[in-house]
Amino acid sequence: MATMAKQRLMSELKGLEKEKWVRVELKGDALFKWSLGLMIINPDSAWNGAYFKCEMTFSENYPFSPPTFKFLQPIYHPNIYSDGKVCISILHAPGEDEQSGESANERWSSIQSVESILRSILLLLDDPEISSPANVDAGILYRDNREEYNRKAAETVQASKKDIPDGFVMPTTLVEAPPAKMTEDDDFWNESGDEDDFGASDSSGDDLDMDEEDGEEQEESEEDKDEDEEL
Repeated sequence: MATMAKQRLMSELKGLEKEKWVRVELKGDALFKWSLGLMIINPDSAWNGAYFKCEMTFSENYPFSPPTFKFLQPIYHPNIYSDGKVCISILHAPGEDEQSGESANERWSSIQSVESILRSILLLLDDPEISSPANVDAGILYRDNREEYNRKAAETVQASKKDIPDGFVMPTTLVEAPPAKMTEDDDFWNESGDEDDFGASDSSGDDLDMDEEDGEEQEESEEDKDEDEEL
C-alpha cells in the first residue's frame, strides 16, 4: 500500500511543480509530509498577494484516505480554525455522513488529488461557507461588515509576505506571456490580404456569390428555352 501511495504522490508532485500558484518543499525523503507555499494571485480577491505557508500530511493509505491540511499562520476566516486547520468537506473521510448532511460526492474520494484540495481551498477563501463556520466571529463579520473583514484580510496578506523565501519572486499573474511580435514577412502577408494561411483568396466569398448568381441565371435561361419549345 505504501508503494502505491509513494507512486501517486511522486506523480502529483511533478504535476504541481509546473504550477505558478503553489510551491512545494520536501524535507529530505519525507514524501508523506509536504511544506507548501500557497499563493493568491487574483486581483479580485481580498487575499490577493498573499503567500500562505501550509502543511500537508499523507498516510500510507493515500489516496484512499484524505491527507490533513493546515495553514501555519493565523488567518481570520469563517472556515479556518484557530490552529490553522480548514473546515472543508473534501478533506472529510469518504462516504455519506447523515449527521453533517454531507453527501459522498462532497467528501473525499480516491479520484481527488492534492491539486483539487488546494483549488477547493482557494475557492473557499473567497467564498466562505458561513452557515456552519469554524470561526463564528469571522462568519458574522463577513456577513455584516465586509469592509472591516477585507481590512483584516489585507493585514493578513501583508503579514504573510515575511514568509516569502529569500530570492523567490512572487508571480503577479497566471497569464502566460503574449506571443512574440510578427516579423516584417508576417506583416507583408497579413497586409496584402491576397492570401490566407492556405493560399486561398480573401475574395473567395465574393467568388462564391458570383458563381451562385451565374447558376441561377443559367437555370432561368434553360426554363425559358423549354417554354419556347412547348409553344
